[in-house]
Amino acid sequence: MDLDLADFQSPLPQQAVHVYYSDTARGLHVGVWETSTMQEAFGPYPGDEFIIVLEGQFSIRDADDNGVPATKGQLVAFRNGIPVSWKQDGYLKKFYITLLDPDAETPRIDSADGGVIVIDPTDELTDADILQDAEGAVEREREYFNNDAETMTVGLWDSEAFKGAMSPFPSHEFVYMVAGEVTIMEPGGISQTFTAGDAFFVPKGTECSWHVPKYIRKFFAAVDHED
Repeated sequence: MDLDLADFQSPLPQQAVHVYYSDTARGLHVGVWETSTMQEAFGPYPGDEFIIVLEGQFSIRDADDNGVPATKGQLVAFRNGIPVSWKQDGYLKKFYITLLDPDAETPRIDSADGGVIVIDPTDELTDADILQDAEGAVEREREYFNNDAETMTVGLWDSEAFKGAMSPFPSHEFVYMVAGEVTIMEPGGISQTFTAGDAFFVPKGTECSWHVPKYIRKFFAAVDHED
């Protein structure tokens, strides 16, 4: 990546990114990113984001230099516009999905409190999380983060076995599987199977059907969901 020294409090790090999906008009990007030791300049966080920390650890620092740490295996959601600085000691690699509407003004937020949400990947759902309007298989869901624009939701979802019909997918969705298995079918007989530890992204409108043979539990970040 080509970097600007003005964006850092530290010397320039080495960073690389691979983008799997990008919609620049929507400000939506999905990929994998890595960096060496660095600290970013203090300022508004550039977008709503959900990440999976694949390697390393970091700390998000506020104006008083208080930090919210995260490490390998954890999942983190960030609120667009919170005043913070990313501090990185050593190597870090992450999966990410970011949403930053290019036509919207960055919100003026005075405090970073509550704007960084670290999620334990071993979280499990309970009967209190059952979706009351679910039909057929029992589904459960817990939301951890909703952005200010109400266009992005981060949560945990599980379900018993089911087989869905072929239809357009209702949202852009980044998925991290933590238990079970799903096979996603597309027109023409194309299929892909995902199990615990896998991550994948489904663009909104993709014609597909989901087949869960026994059970599935996933973390997700859904953008522009339609009921």
